[in-house]
Amino acid sequence: MNNILIFGHQKPDTDSVTSAIVLSYLKNKLGEKTEPRVLGDINNETKFVLDYFKFDVPKYLNDVRLQIKDVDYIKDCHLNEKDSVFKGYNYMNKTKVGTIPIIDKDKKYIGAVSMKDVASNLINDDLGKLNTSYDNLLEALNGEEILRFDKEIKGNIIAPSYRSTTFKENVSIDKESVLIVGDRHSIIEYAVKNSASIIILTNGVKMKEEHLEIAKKNHVDVISTKYDGLKTANLVVLSNYLKDKIKKNDIVYVNENDSLTEVLDLANKKKFSNYPVVDNCGNCLGVFKVSIAENRHPKQVILVDHNEKEQSVVGLDEAEIIEIVDHHKIGNIGTSMPINFRNMPLGCTETILYLMFKEHNVEIPSNIAGLMASGIISDTLLLTSPTTTETDKNALKELAQIAGIDYEKYGMEMFKAGSSMEGKSINEIIHGDFKNFTVDNQKVGIGQVSTMSTEEIMSKQNEFVSELNEMAKNEDYTAVALFVTDILKNGSYILYNEKAKEIFANSFGVQNLAEGYFFEGMVSRKKQIVPKLMNYMDNN
Repeated sequence: MNNILIFGHQKPDTDSVTSAIVLSYLKNKLGEKTEPRVLGDINNETKFVLDYFKFDVPKYLNDVRLQIKDVDYIKDCHLNEKDSVFKGYNYMNKTKVGTIPIIDKDKKYIGAVSMKDVASNLINDDLGKLNTSYDNLLEALNGEEILRFDKEIKGNIIAPSYRSTTFKENVSIDKESVLIVGDRHSIIEYAVKNSASIIILTNGVKMKEEHLEIAKKNHVDVISTKYDGLKTANLVVLSNYLKDKIKKNDIVYVNENDSLTEVLDLANKKKFSNYPVVDNCGNCLGVFKVSIAENRHPKQVILVDHNEKEQSVVGLDEAEIIEIVDHHKIGNIGTSMPINFRNMPLGCTETILYLMFKEHNVEIPSNIAGLMASGIISDTLLLTSPTTTETDKNALKELAQIAGIDYEKYGMEMFKAGSSMEGKSINEIIHGDFKNFTVDNQKVGIGQVSTMSTEEIMSKQNEFVSELNEMAKNEDYTAVALFVTDILKNGSYILYNEKAKEIFANSFGVQNLAEGYFFEGMVSRKKQIVPKLMNYMDNN
């Protein structure tokens, strides 16, 4: 079973990233197997926090769609290119797989052989040629090793039907001769003297001692089988290497990381029943059968700091949500069965996790406490946001003590590290912490950036407005805005697409709204910005 994946929203901020790490730690301490992930690049503030408390950035999670590796495909179903057609046929019957992947000595996928290819071998191929190994012959013939000098056997198959004198007069024996013979000792003598490649004795015939001595001297391989001449001849033909029957161009293979939906769409077009499965290195892992595609094991996920599908990972509908821990309004995510849903009106997800540690009586290590304190500081703007509760304040004080930090001094260092806009494009700044909302079928986008140096943005006000206008036009936003939150002044400047001026003016009750207007005390998108905007648009 794969680890449970824990992650925040698509625009990772300090609360969402640290909450994923902290909840993963708690779950693992409680005996579960989880790992934290992120859905995008972390910002400068979060990078500062992780570096300060010596944590690596969680791995990036692209999507949680069902993949081939999440289905019960037939593992390790393949044959080696030097296995025999005989073995291939029996393997197909055993596995009920009509097309078997073929691998080389390094387990790399090189093609496939189908039941049709096996039938073709018996009807259309040159039945007089042999290219195989001594072991393949021994296996197919259920034979007894008499003499072995060569690992590989290659040559022309000869099954005498003449009387001995006629045979010797008309048939040449050399190192390329594969002789199938019964108790015709004069022909056996003729073959060993002329250094045949191999002699296959049928019906359990024993070779005369003097002929064995000549065979040893001339390095003639010998196998004995109890089968009669006709069955032996058929089985010798089936002993040929599979590598000579491989198809490469007509066979479609899939990667274990491919989307199940996309592979099923492909299967619907190609009409094949079986598909070889490979990994990113070209190693063959087995066979995917369309008929067992319903045997699925969706990825198990836990969402933190969000509960809306639009803000979450791609393919969430194909995953199994087993838990949500969040402090935002309840969104539109649905589940097929009851789950643990922890949603509390607090300033930060980390505060909920703080309570969960207490409930489970799990000790909070100093570095974990540092991450939790950082999340609270970030989401409550150092306890100045209107979303801040007494629970947030008490949690921060205790966590700061455990982490060994002065949270006010540390918080300012953290904000300073996250405030720098150096090297960021206007588009990157707008989308750094950006969330989409739908109000009465109208698309709304709200970005927010908290900084101690608002002049870095406000000095480029016209450029930001121009970008917002383009976003509204090209991405079909009814209203889109960037709120530039001044940490020191405890308020936010607004920049918006010009066509939405009336919406924002009426939402916030400002008659003379203009680009760059400063809202004193407005710092919370969740509690102060979005509710007013949605309330106005819902009623107009």
